[in-house]
Order: sequence, then C-alpha cells, then structure tokens
Amino acid sequence: MSAPAIPLRLTAPAPGWTVEADVVVVGSGIAGLTVALRYAELEPAAKVLVVTKDVLSSGSTRWAQGGIAAVLDPRDTPEEHLNDTLVAGVGLCDVRAVRTLVTEGPGALRRLMARGARFDRTPDGELQLTREGGHHRRRIVHAGGDATGAEVQRALIEAVRAASIEVIEHALVLDLLKDARGRARGVTLHVMGEGARDGVGAVRARAVVLATGGMGQIYAATTNPVVSTGDGVALALRAGAVVRDIEFVQFHPTVLWLGEGSTGQQPLISEAVRGEGAFLIDHEGNRFMEGAHELADLAPRDVVAKAIMRTMRLTGRDHVYLDGRHFGRDKWESRFPTIYAVCREHGIDPATEPIPVSPAAHYASGGVRTDLRGRTSIDGLYACGEVACTGVHGANRLASNSLLEGLVFAERIAEDIHEVRPAPGEPVANAAAEGLVDPRVRARIQAHMSTGASVLRSRESLTATARALRDARWTPVEVPACTESWETTNLLTVATVLTGAAAARLETRGSHWREDHDERDDHEWLGHLDVTLAEEGPFMTYTPHGDAMPPRLAQELTAAGLDPAEVDALIDRAMAEDLQEAGDVTSLATIPAEQRSVADVVARKDGVVAGLAVAEAVFVRLGAASAERRAKDGERVRAGDVLMTVEGPVRALLTAERTALNLLTHLSGVATLTGRWVEAIDGTGARVRDSRKTLPGLRSLEKYAVRCGGGVNHRMSLSDAALIKDNHVVAAGGVAEAFRAVRERYPDLPIEVEIDRLDQLDPVLDEGAELILLDNFTVEDTAHAVHVVKNRAKNRVALEASGGLTLESARDVAETGVDYLAVGALTHSAPALDIALDLRG
Repeated sequence: MSAPAIPLRLTAPAPGWTVEADVVVVGSGIAGLTVALRYAELEPAAKVLVVTKDVLSSGSTRWAQGGIAAVLDPRDTPEEHLNDTLVAGVGLCDVRAVRTLVTEGPGALRRLMARGARFDRTPDGELQLTREGGHHRRRIVHAGGDATGAEVQRALIEAVRAASIEVIEHALVLDLLKDARGRARGVTLHVMGEGARDGVGAVRARAVVLATGGMGQIYAATTNPVVSTGDGVALALRAGAVVRDIEFVQFHPTVLWLGEGSTGQQPLISEAVRGEGAFLIDHEGNRFMEGAHELADLAPRDVVAKAIMRTMRLTGRDHVYLDGRHFGRDKWESRFPTIYAVCREHGIDPATEPIPVSPAAHYASGGVRTDLRGRTSIDGLYACGEVACTGVHGANRLASNSLLEGLVFAERIAEDIHEVRPAPGEPVANAAAEGLVDPRVRARIQAHMSTGASVLRSRESLTATARALRDARWTPVEVPACTESWETTNLLTVATVLTGAAAARLETRGSHWREDHDERDDHEWLGHLDVTLAEEGPFMTYTPHGDAMPPRLAQELTAAGLDPAEVDALIDRAMAEDLQEAGDVTSLATIPAEQRSVADVVARKDGVVAGLAVAEAVFVRLGAASAERRAKDGERVRAGDVLMTVEGPVRALLTAERTALNLLTHLSGVATLTGRWVEAIDGTGARVRDSRKTLPGLRSLEKYAVRCGGGVNHRMSLSDAALIKDNHVVAAGGVAEAFRAVRERYPDLPIEVEIDRLDQLDPVLDEGAELILLDNFTVEDTAHAVHVVKNRAKNRVALEASGGLTLESARDVAETGVDYLAVGALTHSAPALDIALDLRG
C-alpha cells in the first residue's frame, strides 16, 4: 500500500471569526513590513493587516548580521553589482530581476533610512561600507557592527506601530482562501492566545502577500529561527501556485560548530568577518581557500561551502576554523560585538583562538515563483522575501542581497496592489483532500534531510531520503489539529518537494551539489524546475531559463554562426525597451491571464525570410508554449504564406509581438534586398557582399540575414583584417607607406586597400595587396583594373567594386570580372519586409 498523498488542505476547525482587510501581509520581516508600510503610504484610508507567527521581531530579519548590499560608492556601478550577482547565481538569475534589484536598491535603502534605520558611519559621517563573499567592491552597509538585521527590524517595527497598520501576533497561517474564479481572497489562520480572535479564524482581503521567510527548519542544523518551517511555500503549494528552484538551498559556510550532534538554530559567523580579513584554515593551519578561487576566502558561498566539505572529508574532521586572531580584541568588540559575545558564551575567544565552523542550512534561493511585481501564478497572491523566487538569486544567493531584495520587491508589490483593483468574489469552500502529519516525526524529517539532501547529494542519498519522507506520512493514530501538527505537515510538504527536485536535477550548480553528477550541465539543465501540487502528489516541469533560449534554438543559432548569448542579450535589451516597468498595460487590462490561443506569423509581401529562430526565441521568452515553423530562413516566401505558428497565453503572444516582428521584419528585409542584388548578377561569377554599415548591436544578425539572402560577409570588425583607406594613406604619407606600416606591425594579418584612382593600382600591387577595393570606379575603369590585375599580379588578388552601385548597373559592373560587389545599403537602409501576427479567432 502506498503512502497517503500530501494534503491539499490542512485539517482544521471551521473559522470561528472573520476580519476584513484590503491587504493581508503574512510575515513581519523586512519584506512584509515594507509592503505594509508602503501600501499604507499609498492608500492611507486602506486597512492593512499584518499577521505574524510569533511577535513582530521574531523572524529571520533580525538575525541578519552582515548587512545590505547596494551601490552607494561613487566608484561602484549597478552593472558591477549585477555582474557579481549573475556570477554567484551560476546562470539561472533573471537578468531583468537583478537589474531591477541593483538599480532600485540604492533608493529603497535610502527610504529605509528615512524610516529610521541607522547604519554605521565613518568618522566624517559617510556610510561605512564593507565587502562580503562574491562582491568585487565594498558595497555592504551594516549597523551595530554585526547587528544589521536587528536595527532594520527595530526601525520597521517602530514605523508600523506609528502607522495605522493592524498587527495580529502569534498567528500561524493555514491555507489560502480563493473565490470561484480561483483568485486569492484571504487566508485562514490560527491565533495562539485569548480574546475575540483566538483559535482558527479567517481574514478576507483583496490581496494576500506571503512574506513568511525561509524553510531552514526542514534541516536538523540551520541558522534559521524556530519559526522558519516553510509555512508560506507549503501554503502556496496547497493553493496550486508554482514553486520554482526549491532545490537550491544555500548552506552558510561559516556557522559556529557547537559539537557533534548539535541541532536546531546554530549561531552564524557572518561573511563580513571574512570581508574584513579573516580566513579559513584546516586543523594544521593551512589556508585551503588560497588557489581554490580568484577571491579566495571571499568566493561565493557555494564555492566556500564545498571547499570546507572537501577539506573536512580529506582530514576526517567535522569542522574547520575561521581565523581572525589578527583583528585584536578591540576590533572584535567594536566591529563584531554580537558574534564576539556569542563565541565567548560558548567558551571561544576569537581574539586569541580560531573559531570552529562548519556549513549549515541558511537560505532558500528558490520559492514561490513571482514576476517582477511579486505576482505569483495565482491572481491576487503575492510573495516577497525568502519565501519568493523572484529570479534574483539563481542557483546561489550573493551575500547581503536578501535584505535588499525584500526592500525592492516589497515596494513593487505595494505599488502593484495599489494600481490593480480587481473585484474579487466571495470565498468558496475548499473541497480538497485534507490531512495532517504526526508531529512526533519532525525530528526524523530533519535528520533525514540533513543526512541525504543537504550540502552533499546523490541518487542514493536522495532516494533514501524520499523513501523516509514517504514513510513519515503514516501514523497509527489520529493526528490532532494543532500548531505542532500543522508545522510538521508544512515541513514534510516542503521537504518532499525539495527532495524530488534535487533528485531530478542531474548536475551540480550553485548550492545544489550532486556527487554523482559533479559538473554543471548547461546543455541539459540551464533551466528551472517548477513544481505544483496535485491530489496525486507533486507535479514537476522543466522550464528553460528565461534569459537563455532552449538548447534546440541555441544549437540552431550556433550552427548559423551566431552567438546565442549575444542574441539573448539583444532580446533582453529590446524587451526592456518595449516593456519598461509596467509591462504591456493594454494586454494586462484587456486579456484574462488564463486565456490561450494560437497565432500565425504571416508574410504580407513577397520576399526572403530571415530571423525566424530569433523571433521564436522572443515568443518563448515571453511564455509561448510552442512554436511551429512553416518556413526556413533563406526561403523565398509569398504574400499570405504562414511562416510560423505560435501557441500560448494570449497576453504572452501579444506582448511578444512587437519585439519579435521588429527583428523578423528587419532581418527579412535585409535578406530580401540581398536576394535582389544576387539575382541581378546571377551567372556572372561575382558575389554580393556587405560592409560594416550596420545598426549598432545588430551587426552579427544583419550579416546573417545577408547570408540568408545569398550574399557573403566582409569584415565583422576592425580587427579581422587591415583595410587601408584614403585617410590612412594621407596620415601615413602614401599608400605604400601605409601598407608597409601595417605589414610591419601585423605580419600575418590580411591587408585590403581601397583606391579611388587607377594610378594608385600599380603601387598597391607592388606592395602585395591581397584585396583591392575599387571605390566609385566607372564600369570602364573597373574593367581596366581587372585587366591590369590579371596581367600583373603574381599571386591571387581579389577585386571588389564599391560605391555608387545600383541594381540597374550591378550586372554591368559584375560582368567586368570583379570578384565582389560591396553594397552597404544591404544592412544600412534595407526596407523591412511586411510581416504580421494574426491571432486566430
């Protein structure tokens, strides 16, 4: 007999009380309180309700020691912060989300300071900045040395208490309320206390924001507080929301080692300690991070954690050491007073001895999937902070980006709720299967997860863990509905989904380390694992990374001589121009999110098509489920021909339309014009080729379109070959002098020379030119030049006619015997080919 399925609803008494609110925020860390405060500012008359599992100050935010990363130094740039984040995320960051974070982060941080947060400053009053792992610059602000989270929490709590925001403490959220259309309509929760709102109740609201923090308590040893039992992720799964990349759990490399078998919340030794110069050593005093990474002890967290685990294996030890003895006692007490005090409490003096450390579960990079405004896959349900997967962190979070993410996306959520005003219906009864897990298995769940699904994972360990988790669902007794059983059910739900995702991802990437698949595999695994929960259990799908096209398209572009990463970057810029922050407002307003359809990409004029793979990549990027091409690049098409059929959400298709067609019509126009020139000189032996007269950023694609039209490419860049033109001749004192100067400096480089008079031909031939460009020559002079070259040149010399060419004169020029006709107009001024998107029905 199989184990019972994961319940889709928690067994609980019917709500005994109900409260109405405009917005209910679940969680009281930096993300939740910022949403509440910002929304209250936008709508002072609105009722904002914050529910929190313990007291306002009990979440993960107050435990954040290191600080908040933001570009505040004039020598730093958002682009550098973005690049550091992308490197840490190992290919899976959403570039748009990261760009949002790094550009809006400084402003969000300043608004936090305006709310009362006080950060450490230099003697002259400037913010004191430090470095942490993965950062190439000092951009971390901190408070109280190593008590940043506590200061942020203090400031936000004081601001909430000063505002008209209601707070319900000691409230464990249970399940999402939805209306008949499946839209979020509130939550059920259990309040542990006495009074009018004791026991199970319901909050009805037009928007629900999950800011419940992490899920570190699914492991036996973690830096997370006891309240971090994955309640938000579990609720979202039961509600049918998509959870993404849950397998990427970051293990903080330097957690105070308290002895063999120590469980529960472990003291964190902030990365800022290494940022100030502390370093890792083994039991023999060897600095094992030197040579392991260019940043050594300040490498990204997954790199450091893996190095520590390898060192522990090699030495047979269960910890290593962090050495900061050179700081001296004064620096420990002033810069890291909290860490110093914790170490002293456990009998360690960092000023005189190294600190024993080992990795422990720390931060979930994955979570409830959201867009750039915090919207989940369920209308009206938002997620923010560690519970969310915004795309910022990818496969591994960059140090101190988490508090910044909470700030930036919390503000965006508040603004979106303010702008979007749907009319939610009444909550409907949830008939989903319910159930609870025996709270007595909690320690077993945590132990199995730490053994088989933590830093080191393999098929064997994950299979054993999955089996143990299935067994944990069984219980010989009826499980009472209480806080302990609700939390344990949440833990088991999250642990089961995480283990399944970790077993499915057959590679090592970021914080996911498979011993049996120890290499990163971009060909098969440059993508995301999305999980939803159904009656029969978790349902998992693989989604190609949003900033990278599917491998099939990437291979096709590579075979065509194009760089997929370059095409991706171009699409990213084009999409940013089209969408800005608000997105396609017309489609968002007029088209229901669930509406799907099929659309045809249709030629309106005869021509040669080019760029179909690029257009398909745009549609896929925006969410099209499938694309079927009816034509191939380089084919001649007629007006009315269907070039491609795409299927997916109507919003996605119409939002992608302009960007896709901008590229497709332009490239097809280039191919079509090239085809006309090729046709005009057919049979002459000459070939049509392009120049560098291309649009900025589009050179490789435009030259590809020339090839689709039957032409050939000239130089891609100024470094491919030397091309001596009239200004070079003037500067060098003569064509021969210019030729010899290039030959001396670049002896192996092809040299091309442009001439505009026949009397320049002999000196160029004397120097040994390999290609001569005849600029604005008449047909007669071109024919004479061909004759001279054939009779004089010892080696093969190619001739190209350029300047003043027209389609009408092209054949006459080609029949002189030149090798090439160079036509800058192919890429410089080709008219777009008329192509449209027709939505069926």
